[in-house]
Amino acid sequence: MQTTSSNPLVSSSDVNGTAVYGADGSEIGHIDHLMIDKKSGNVAYAVMGFGGFLGMGEDHHPVPWNALRYDISRDGFVTDISAKTLQGAPERNDDWHRDRSWEERTFDHYGVPYYWL
Repeated sequence: MQTTSSNPLVSSSDVNGTAVYGADGSEIGHIDHLMIDKKSGNVAYAVMGFGGFLGMGEDHHPVPWNALRYDISRDGFVTDISAKTLQGAPERNDDWHRDRSWEERTFDHYGVPYYWL
């Protein structure tokens, strides 16, 4: 599987709406928007949209960016995250993106390295 292209950069506007595929190859959602760490410039999360119809009833979950990998052949991102893993993710509160303990629980839950280290 080819996972790189000749251009290593991509505009955030091109990432929004990109399909995300599960390990079995089925489309499981799409990237709604990115959360970027202001100090480091690292992408911390892809907030993904799941379910719904025409944007109604869609559920959004922040998924650690390093839990995704780009697949040129699918023109989308691939993840090993299952629906069961997603459903068991730490509950979000209004300040989830400012709560380091929530971030630690979330990254530990998905089994990926912290973006801030």
